[in-house]
Amino acid sequence: MRFNQITIKDIARELGISPSTVSRALKDHPDISVQTKKAVNELAEKLNYQPNIVALNLRQKKTNTIGVIIPEIVHFFFSTVISGIEDVAYTAGYNVILAQSNESYQREMTDMKALFNSRVDGMLLSVSRETTNFDHIESIISKGVPIVFYDRMYDSPTSSKVIVDDYAGSKEAVNHLIEQGCKRIAHLNGAPNLMISVDRLKGYTDALKEHKIPLVDEIIITCQSGTFEEGKKATKKLLSMANPPDAIFANNDPMAMGAMMAIKEKGLKIPQDVAIVGFSNWFFGELMEPSLTTVDQPGFEMGQEAARLLIRQIEMRDKDLVDPQPETKVLKTRLIIRDSSLKKQARKK
Repeated sequence: MRFNQITIKDIARELGISPSTVSRALKDHPDISVQTKKAVNELAEKLNYQPNIVALNLRQKKTNTIGVIIPEIVHFFFSTVISGIEDVAYTAGYNVILAQSNESYQREMTDMKALFNSRVDGMLLSVSRETTNFDHIESIISKGVPIVFYDRMYDSPTSSKVIVDDYAGSKEAVNHLIEQGCKRIAHLNGAPNLMISVDRLKGYTDALKEHKIPLVDEIIITCQSGTFEEGKKATKKLLSMANPPDAIFANNDPMAMGAMMAIKEKGLKIPQDVAIVGFSNWFFGELMEPSLTTVDQPGFEMGQEAARLLIRQIEMRDKDLVDPQPETKVLKTRLIIRDSSLKKQARKK
């Protein structure tokens, strides 16, 4: 069954007056008689007339809506980012339209087009693992739509970004493993086209160099999709080596959890045989056995900061003011030490 929305024309036809008269009556215009206003409002209520918000927004050239493209809704970190975005957006009087790229370049392009056609006032974007061409993003920016990147960014000189200090977080994680006596630390790296993967890899390599631990290419494994399954498969490969690692630093928690599963299936103990550190602080990490050491990212704060930057840019544009200079906000990480990395403590038991 199809329901047609009641329009001003329907009310005008029923009352035998012009649509413009109905429109002015609904706005309580002084030129319209009291009797006509009464008749129009009574019929509008009877027919459950609702103003066409899209049409109103088209006339006003503003929708008070921001679009958010997220790589994965199921990712615990990104769910906290969404909460931060909504916290700021709704307080400022903006609605949020959420789209999930599902780590697909094609979906990301489609989502951006759909949000643009919905006339959002601006977009918040974290690029997918597959995205290596940024023409679709440049196209939207060239049309005057403000874009702020969060977590995973494209290095556009005209857009603001909110990121965490992936380099420092990674380096702190590896330093912790070295302090626990680990000497052959493997790294499960993420998609190499993402800056977060590049920065985390650099933090890992610099920590090893500073402690004069040799860098061994064969124990650095790239995991393009960054999934539990990929982490498990990569770890099986590491454990089959003649000289397997005594620790693994994973680019994210799902891969670290996959690594833990592979180690257990091999009959080895965590952290006595192989210590593990992840990145992102998934809720499930605390429930693992042993509990997972990880690098915490301030997702809620990231969402808040990204929304603030975008709304400020939108409102300065609406007031015909000069757009603010692009900003890059870098948020601090925090190492959460749990049982999966505490080799020294485990040896004493």
